[in-house]
Amino acid sequence: MSEDSISGTRRALVLLKVLGAGDAHGMRLTDIASAGATTQPSAHRALKVLMAEGFVEQVDASRKYRLALDFFVLAARAAQSGGLRSTARPALLRLSSTLSDSIFLLVRNGFDAVCLDRVEGPFPIRTFTGDIGGKVPLGIGQGSLAILSFLPEEEREAVIRFNVPRLLDRGGFDEIGLRMQIQNVRKTGFCSLNTGLIPGMAGVGVPILDSEGRAVAALSIGTLSERLEGDRLPLVVDLIRNEAEGIARQLNPFDPTLRYPTRSLGVEGI
Repeated sequence: MSEDSISGTRRALVLLKVLGAGDAHGMRLTDIASAGATTQPSAHRALKVLMAEGFVEQVDASRKYRLALDFFVLAARAAQSGGLRSTARPALLRLSSTLSDSIFLLVRNGFDAVCLDRVEGPFPIRTFTGDIGGKVPLGIGQGSLAILSFLPEEEREAVIRFNVPRLLDRGGFDEIGLRMQIQNVRKTGFCSLNTGLIPGMAGVGVPILDSEGRAVAALSIGTLSERLEGDRLPLVVDLIRNEAEGIARQLNPFDPTLRYPTRSLGVEGI
């Protein structure tokens, strides 16, 4: 494929994102080009290709463009294939078997993190989220903190403002402590907690990032404090990070779990 073809394909994909985020009643060519950081002639050529493929249409009696039915049919089919929970399940099983510890899959749900799946290890532990479907404010627990740390800055700040009083109520960090933890997680790429909030318990959380570097979920381990000391900690982090990266490569952008995680659990979401 030539460089021009690759550039044209990338431009078309960008414009699909622009239309997806825009007015459902349609957008003008000038607005589409501006939002897509391209010229009007280039945007017009890309839109013509997308229209020929049935992904974009022009609104009757106007010069506006919007996503067409074929695009939504394709998205609906994609959403029916492997969701996050089924995609991540083999990784949870591998980690639990290798580490002999409990492994959790957490996803964001508004200002909270929800346990989407877990595999129990042989050691009895206590956790912040409890069983599948349990939730905790973003910022409490290693998986939750890993997600919060890798949200876009504007979203992260909104969560911090809303959740600091909730964290204080649960004996968590104050705002300065929370921001220090977030800074450290962003620097290292993982969260390791042994804070004493749950005596004798410790854990590691690693974010699962989408193609834009935004956390959509996290893998975490909950175990006894002594099992995350010394040389064992970096080995555990590497194992979890490798599995998180593998899941990230399989993420389905149309997976409804990424926006409405509790629906897959049969619970109404926020």
